[in-house]
Amino acid sequence: MNRGPVAEINLSALQHNLDIVKRIVEKRHIIAVVKADAYGHGSVEISRKLLQGGVSYLAVAYTEEARVIRDSGIKARILVLFDRTDITDFFKYDLIPVIHDVKTASEFSKEAVRSGKKIQVHLKIDTGMGRLGTNPEKAVSDAIEISGMKGIELEGILSHFSEADLSDRTFALRQLEIFNKTGKSISEKLSRQLISHMANSAGILSLKEALFDAVRPGLMLYGYSPFSESYGLKPLMKIKTRVLVIRNLPAGHPVSYGRTFVTKRESRIAVIPVGYADGYNRLFSNNSDVLIRGMRVPVVGRVCMDLTMIDVTDVNDVSEGDEVVLLGHQGNEMISAHELSSRINTIPYEIITSLGSRSRKEYIH
Repeated sequence: MNRGPVAEINLSALQHNLDIVKRIVEKRHIIAVVKADAYGHGSVEISRKLLQGGVSYLAVAYTEEARVIRDSGIKARILVLFDRTDITDFFKYDLIPVIHDVKTASEFSKEAVRSGKKIQVHLKIDTGMGRLGTNPEKAVSDAIEISGMKGIELEGILSHFSEADLSDRTFALRQLEIFNKTGKSISEKLSRQLISHMANSAGILSLKEALFDAVRPGLMLYGYSPFSESYGLKPLMKIKTRVLVIRNLPAGHPVSYGRTFVTKRESRIAVIPVGYADGYNRLFSNNSDVLIRGMRVPVVGRVCMDLTMIDVTDVNDVSEGDEVVLLGHQGNEMISAHELSSRINTIPYEIITSLGSRSRKEYIH
């Protein structure tokens, strides 16, 4: 038996979610966020499906992620959100950098002149995230300076919400106001319209005034809403494994490290070949369920590096080799990334990226 989890990825669900995005944003450009290996779903296969569905751009965090996509033969326009360590890669792989300051733009200009190539860039404006981007007070002058650099074409401007997923949208609306005002001033000074984009999944679903010329969906493409409402989205990912061995233990017998679980009755304990090395968080120890034969059963004892124990005493006819689902559907039961994230006080993003990126992938259509 191969150890570890398998991620079953439903590409029809991806198309369904993309169709929801398209209905909301209408004719605007879609910049599909496929960073972090497409949130653990596999960037190459996901990118191919999204491009078939009509997205205008892909977006990654770093050039290394873009190289993986390019090496697969994908020719799409790729926006790199953060990286600037090896500028030559942007020219070698025909990538679009997000520029955060004039100094970086100057370095790209020098390489453009040296290589005899022109490069399109997008300028990021920090409207309140406090992470990356030029300050709004400098954005207009920076945009003018960057536009005048040799080999540089300033194609777009962007910003990023820090809390568009909250019910109180006061700060999100303030960020919008800053971006609107700054973008208008830039367009007036340059006498041309740039592609503007700010809306992530939360912005797409809750702030129509944030849609601008393009949008950057991430989480919602993979089937999860940042809100309590699902909006009809379908999760793509099912994480599954199989029972490695079954132990029949007497009452009063400890299970796993630290004896945090002791059987209260004669128990059947199944061991599955998944642990925190596979992205199944140690905080799920005595604090989660899995699905087997269409029923929920509890995780018992501490999650180990390579193994996890589950109590199958109340499930009939469980055998070694039976499928166990850690995330997704089995029969009429479902364990969602929202459920798992709430158990360990995190967010669905962390659940799917952690489990997905460390799993073997199977794609279904």
